[in-house]
Amino acid sequence: MVQWDIINGDLIDEATLTLEELARACSVETDWVIERIESGLLADGSPYVSSWRFTSHDLTRARRMYRLERDFEAAPELAALAADLIEENQRLKDRLRAAGV
Repeated sequence: MVQWDIINGDLIDEATLTLEELARACSVETDWVIERIESGLLADGSPYVSSWRFTSHDLTRARRMYRLERDFEAAPELAALAADLIEENQRLKDRLRAAGV
């Protein structure tokens, strides 16, 4: 059983999600998830993907992509690019914080 943070709906442990759980958590159809995986826009090719298991990172990315597609009518490729940039920005902020800057 997956543990959920009641307030944010984020995974709070290292459990993985099934395709159906990921789709439900993002409020999308499973076909939406499958299309993005097959296009190389979602999931990172990890062993979990081959067994249709998804990490908290996949959940965050899928939610972000869906919101970008929905709110800005972005094409899936554009939503994935924007998600990449948001993730890179966060990594850089984390590195600066760790460096004390």
